Formats: sequence, structure tokens, C-alpha cells
Amino acid sequence: MLKTALNTVFFILLASLVKLVGAQCVNGEAAFSPGETITYEVAYNWGIVWVDAGEVRFKADTVDFRGSNTYYFESSGKSYSFYNWFFKVDDHFKSWCDLKTFQPISFQRKTSEGGYWVKNSYGFQPDGRIFSSVLHKDKPLRLDTVEAAPCTFDVLSAIYYVRNFDFGEAKEGDGFPVNFIIDGELFTLSLFYWGKEEIKNRNGKVYSCEKLSVKLVAGTIFKGDEELIVWLIDDKNRIPLMVEAKVVVGSVKAYLTGYEGLKYEMPGGFE
Repeated sequence: MLKTALNTVFFILLASLVKLVGAQCVNGEAAFSPGETITYEVAYNWGIVWVDAGEVRFKADTVDFRGSNTYYFESSGKSYSFYNWFFKVDDHFKSWCDLKTFQPISFQRKTSEGGYWVKNSYGFQPDGRIFSSVLHKDKPLRLDTVEAAPCTFDVLSAIYYVRNFDFGEAKEGDGFPVNFIIDGELFTLSLFYWGKEEIKNRNGKVYSCEKLSVKLVAGTIFKGDEELIVWLIDDKNRIPLMVEAKVVVGSVKAYLTGYEGLKYEMPGGFE
């Protein structure tokens, strides 16, 4: 539950704000570089008590995939052992994207949450079609082909995609549609920009951030019509500092706890 919430959350950040040029999804230099690793600690709230429940890790690299050099993104999330009795999480996501256009090529998801598991795989075609394979614990395998708009992302590739946007021209309250695919279905969410805020992280340091909110889709994790709040560090790396959202029972927060291999120096350090 925690990991799926985070990946769904981060990818929503500002995907639709990037101005598309033909079929190119990213226009400009990437905010990340191969070898980057970012970690978050996830805290779960039920009532008035916050409990550190798990960790999420994101990695970016370049690899050979089907004869082409591609971006490769990998994310994993696990609940801490002491929390497993309540809700065990063991999630894994992988995504491959074209180096030049940032169009997704392939995606794999294997999640196990509270004894319920889901497997997704997508093959993104040059003509806009997505070959989708979805398997749930209590449902038969579902194979489908969906017609998607240009630059429709899986939840992992979109996390990196949105880090390339400059919010300098956005005004407070501006709203934008966001298109994505999850569990073999296409969705459009509403995202809003709320300007800059000074946010203190768990390490005690204060960072200048840009505040975003997203209207969520109802499902097994989210109630629907709830807002997810993201505070994105206002620097060249474009890393989310903190994320907060309500879930079906309680709420979750994710805090940036560490990083390696950033393309640009973190402002003011982090330790």
C-alpha cells in the first residue's frame, strides 16, 4: 500500500506541464544522471500516532535494451520487519525509456501488499498503442491493447520525466490535466501548482520547495477526491523532498533521507 501510493504519487507531479515538441517528451537536458540513487522513509499515521513503516529506493541508469541504449529506472519498496505483522509490503518497478525522446518503451511491476499481489507489464509502441498485461491475485490474466496520447507514462518513468520541468512560468492555482496508465487503464488527473514554500525536512534543514497538489483516483489505496501534496526541492535536481496523502485507512508521508550520484550539488547539503 505504502509503495504503490508513493509511486502513483510522485509520477503525477507535473507531467502535463511539459510542452511537447512532436513525439519528444523531454525538451532539454535531463535533471538526473546515470548512477543516481534516492531514498525515502515512509511514515504511516493511524489516529494520532505516526509510525515509520518502510523505505522506498529509486535508481536511474542507462542500459542496452533490445539492441538500443536506453534509460533504465528501478524502484523498490519494503515495509520494515516490525511493521509486517500489520501490513507487509514488497514492491518492485522497472521502466525503460528512449534516451532521446523519453518515450516509455517497456514497464514491469510486481507488488505484494498485505497478502494481495499484482503484476503489470506494458509494451509501448511507436504508433501510440500500449500492449498491456495485468494479473491480480483474485482475477484472471487480462491482455489488452489501449490507444494512448503521446507521452503517456507508466508510474515510474513519469517520476523522472516531471523532474525536467521549469515551474518559473506557472502561477498559483494553475491547474493541468495529467495522463497516465496504471493497471492497464488510462486516467487523467487534475494537478495544481501552489507556489513556493520553505519546508523543514527530518534532518532539520529548511529547503525552498514548490508546492503541488493532485486529485487522486479512487481505488484500493486512495479514497478518491482526496488531495496528495508534493513539495519539490526548487533546484536543478528537481527531487521531491516530502509527499503527503490520505489513504483508505489513515495517511502516509514520505521523507527524503538520502541520495547518491546527483547530477547537481544539493543546495546547502543534506547531512
